[in-house]
Amino acid sequence: MAGSGAGHRPRAGSPVGSVTRGTTGPDRLRRVERWLAQTQAPRLRSAADPLVVDLGYGARPVTVTDLQRWLRGVRPDVRLVGLEIHPERVEAARRALAGVPGAPEFALGGFELAVPGGGDPVIVRAFNVLRQYDESQVAASWDLLRSRLAPGGLLVDGTCDELGRRSTWIAVEAERGPVSLTVSVRLGGLGTPSDVAERLPKALIHRNVPGEGVHDFLRAADAAWARHAPLQTFGARQRWIATCRDLAGAWPLLDSPSRWRLGEVTLAWSAVAPRPGRA
Repeated sequence: MAGSGAGHRPRAGSPVGSVTRGTTGPDRLRRVERWLAQTQAPRLRSAADPLVVDLGYGARPVTVTDLQRWLRGVRPDVRLVGLEIHPERVEAARRALAGVPGAPEFALGGFELAVPGGGDPVIVRAFNVLRQYDESQVAASWDLLRSRLAPGGLLVDGTCDELGRRSTWIAVEAERGPVSLTVSVRLGGLGTPSDVAERLPKALIHRNVPGEGVHDFLRAADAAWARHAPLQTFGARQRWIATCRDLAGAWPLLDSPSRWRLGEVTLAWSAVAPRPGRA
């Protein structure tokens, strides 16, 4: 991984990054796809160039086609490009979708976002990509990706489990940097909200310790979840909504019951950002 600050653009033909494990599967990223299609629809609709990049899509192109299906419901002319640093994965994706009308494009590329024909994406999804890097490399990776976004563009850096039942992501804007953390879980079978801790993005996964905001938030969520245990009689959804209402009294939540009912909650990055001077 080559570190870089905002504004630096590596030369074309020199992909930046490391090969991921490539694990993937149909609907694995459905939670973030739903969030993008619903909460980020204005961003996509207003884009002069509806270019979206799925970065590091893995050994199969299924997450790229899944994302395209969701986003075409918002912007039918969306241009979806899957970028992979592994040449064989790119060729396999091209072969798999050869001759399919309107199929996404696939190209060799990394954090430099060298898409075919050029262009700056309005949305970049990088899921289960930065998880393999050191925490110290995250900020430089964000800066490089932000430098390639269109004005008003968004990077989504996230992680999920193998079945997509527990997922978290950080929204990183081109101009402002990280702005929010979203937790999205399958409510059926959820033990406690902090069960998602092992799927926190790289920027936070090592910060789930006393004295850090994300640790405090997950502990508060667990406590609220426990307080509302009697509502389990009416279903986990009602219990989760009550938990989020409780949290909203002390934490800067950015969404409402319409999102909470889906097993989501989004809060301001300022509440969970890593605290300076702590390793």
